[in-house]
Amino acid sequence: MTFYQELQLNQAGSKAYIASFQDPREKLKHIGIYIFKIILNIAFSVAFITGFTLLFGPENGITGLVVLLCVQLFRFSDLGIRASHGAAGILILFGIFAVGPKLASLVPTGWAFCVNLVCIFFILLLGCHNIKLCNHSILVLSYLLLQGYDVSGHAYRMRLAGLLAGGIATAVVLYHNHRKAVCPCTLQSIFQSFSLSSERTRWQLRFAFGLSSVLLIAALLGLSKAVWAGIAAMSVFLPARDALVSRVKFRAPANLLGSALFLALYFLLPKSAHAWLGIIGGFAQGLSATYGWQTAFNTIGALSIAAPVLGVPGAIFYRVINNALGSVYVWLFDPLFDRLLLLVHRRKARGC
Repeated sequence: MTFYQELQLNQAGSKAYIASFQDPREKLKHIGIYIFKIILNIAFSVAFITGFTLLFGPENGITGLVVLLCVQLFRFSDLGIRASHGAAGILILFGIFAVGPKLASLVPTGWAFCVNLVCIFFILLLGCHNIKLCNHSILVLSYLLLQGYDVSGHAYRMRLAGLLAGGIATAVVLYHNHRKAVCPCTLQSIFQSFSLSSERTRWQLRFAFGLSSVLLIAALLGLSKAVWAGIAAMSVFLPARDALVSRVKFRAPANLLGSALFLALYFLLPKSAHAWLGIIGGFAQGLSATYGWQTAFNTIGALSIAAPVLGVPGAIFYRVINNALGSVYVWLFDPLFDRLLLLVHRRKARGC
């Protein structure tokens, strides 16, 4: 394996590759490459988002993160359809990012549920035709991040410009990297394949209704950072029930652990180092290959952003409560709503 190929491995792949070496020197060499890769990724991300904010304003750092995540995703993944149609699908998805989160923040809570339901469903329909690619983990996260960090006025106009540029860049990357792939599916076939008899369709509907309703519940409860409940729900809402249950078991405990680690770092480190807590969490997350540890270290980064606004106790409280709400709600909602969809499908098939 070349140096460049080794840099392309994910956490689990890097750890497995390192474990394959018996020679301590070789093992140490590849551990060094692994750590270098993590530092390189963090440095590139910081540089990209910094450059993005210089172009589109400091309020749009989160937009830069969304663009970065999508470009990185579609370097290797696609939409499960023909590349030219996939590029058009990317532009539609970025159009949803531009309008949906803002509209949901402007309308009353009940109407926000409807906006989220429609937007999230179409994100899943367009972006998750091949659900094995797990594109929802980035696409839905992007939608939620933009909703959680709302802007208005000039900053929103700059957000639109940033999303337009990011959408074009992502579409170009997808088309360039996947143009030679042979795929008979088109945008039209995505809509034609919609059917309650399909496990994919039922999962898309469960996901859209479940995520939209948990955002509604968090908003009705008046929880700060309600979008955290949505992100928790999105993170555990996998198509396979056993995988979903496994993630639910880790989500809340991992957030408690991450909150404890953040608290320790916050009080042990000098105030001048608090700005580095997000980077520390990102580095530790890069070293982690399991969902539980990744969630715990991601919590450090999230709390480092929320603490200056909510205070340390408030940030930890809402992080734990929202994540418990999102994950437990999905665990209860998923099988019940799936039974309802199957019942509707059977009644429709019988002509009732």
